[in-house]
Amino acid sequence: MRHFVFSIATALLLMALSPQAKATPYDFTVSGGGVSAHVTLNYGSATDARYSQGYQITGISGTFSDNNLGISNANIVGLENLNRVSPEPTNLLAPHDFSGYAVATGLGPEANGFLHYDNLFYPAGSPQTATDYPFSGGVLDIYGVLFDLGNGDVVNLWSNGAQPRVGLNYGVAVVTHDTALDYVNGVAVAQTPEPGTLCLLGTGLVAALSRRRMLRRA
Repeated sequence: MRHFVFSIATALLLMALSPQAKATPYDFTVSGGGVSAHVTLNYGSATDARYSQGYQITGISGTFSDNNLGISNANIVGLENLNRVSPEPTNLLAPHDFSGYAVATGLGPEANGFLHYDNLFYPAGSPQTATDYPFSGGVLDIYGVLFDLGNGDVVNLWSNGAQPRVGLNYGVAVVTHDTALDYVNGVAVAQTPEPGTLCLLGTGLVAALSRRRMLRRA
């Protein structure tokens, strides 16, 4: 039994320290502004043709709630496919996977009737991806990931980057092709479990077992 527990502790420690521990899947929570979600995001080795640090998201699952709309634990059923539209001519930093989802009403005039997304994941933090928007950072960029709910709605989750006096935060939009239903800024995204949690658990178990052995020998 002692050997079995020691093996588990060692495995947890190796998982926490290994680069592969940060690969697919990536589990995280979303909270703030009446919105909450538990999400598992998957990504492979393929990257954006312009930003090699941006990995293409291959799958998504979990649940999504929006108290502002009365949505409670709706199933996340999949990604919206990329359609790779052209950005505005003045935007020289948009990723190759820049895509657009048409929304007839409810978005601000600056959106020109589209939510933009690229379904890219940045393990080391996103770079600046728009010429006229200097803020960056977060596991998603300012276009983010677009996914479908089981009730027929579509959700866009993106990073607003790290802003002075505000810090890093994210935004969420819930839409259909007909209209924008909700638009929330200032939400938080947190990985679950935190990478340090597994490391502390593994090292704690190893330390406890080592101390127990030393006491028995004494």
